[in-house]
Amino acid sequence: MKKEEKWIKQIKAKASQAAANQLISKYYKEIYAYIYKQTMSKELSMDLTQEVFISMLKSIDSYDEQKASFRTWLYKLSTYRIVDYYRSKYYKYHSHVESIQGEDLYHHEDFTIRLEYKQDIEKIVHIVNQFESVTQQIFRLKLFGEYTFLEIAASLDVPESTAKTKYYSMIKKIKKYLKEEEDE
Repeated sequence: MKKEEKWIKQIKAKASQAAANQLISKYYKEIYAYIYKQTMSKELSMDLTQEVFISMLKSIDSYDEQKASFRTWLYKLSTYRIVDYYRSKYYKYHSHVESIQGEDLYHHEDFTIRLEYKQDIEKIVHIVNQFESVTQQIFRLKLFGEYTFLEIAASLDVPESTAKTKYYSMIKKIKKYLKEEEDE
């Protein structure tokens, strides 16, 4: 943690590229994984992760260590970026049809499982995108970021009970939606 604080101070004071590289290296894989779990696309996840770190560097002067840990602040930036992406015109007007060319069809069962998992994630993300921003953030941090309700509450400045209520309410609505879709 001391190194992290030192890097942040160096970036704020001197715009230190070396410190920025260290800070990004420390969190890159974690943030990429968080975003990938929600997009299921390597290229898109890489792009969004890059945008998160660019945003982090541009707004690091506004980071206040008294309000939240740097990790929490970075996850908050990531969540906002994901929500913005799913609200964007680009997402709404371009289908996520991925070419299956180049897939190893000899492992048909593995491919089918991966495809079904990806389709399930896309359905869930589509449902989540219909909720208000705070509810989306709670859901994303809990499910994809593996945050505790206490961490989510602190990060979003809401009571822990509110975070739990919104999360479980969303789970119930997702299950209902998926059940209705299955029954059709």
